[in-house]
Amino acid sequence: MPNPDELLVDIATMVESEQSNQMSLTVVVGGAVVTGRLAPEAVWRQRVSEVLTDSDHLGPFSRIFAPDPAQTRPGPGRTPTHLHFHIARILQGSIGIPETGGMYRVAIHDVTAWTVGDFSYSDR
Repeated sequence: MPNPDELLVDIATMVESEQSNQMSLTVVVGGAVVTGRLAPEAVWRQRVSEVLTDSDHLGPFSRIFAPDPAQTRPGPGRTPTHLHFHIARILQGSIGIPETGGMYRVAIHDVTAWTVGDFSYSDR
């Protein structure tokens, strides 16, 4: 989307300002369907940093993701540019990848469709 959807920006702003991770959302981006819960950027970055810290090979990258509250929380004139999903899946047919949920960062301007709520999938 050349001009990000104002409603989507408002949702992202509220998630950031309330520091809530209860908003479920499903988006279409680049032809992929991503479904899960939104998290504030600082929470998302902290979790990614923790996962990387626990990795023998990727540990050095963890400091890149360490949250800086001054940069991640929108202030006056700063609106979110990305959605930060946790416990999220990419839906492909009847399969959700990964099964346990992952951490995804999606540029708001790349979202071509969205709906409130997350989609479940089934093997039926």
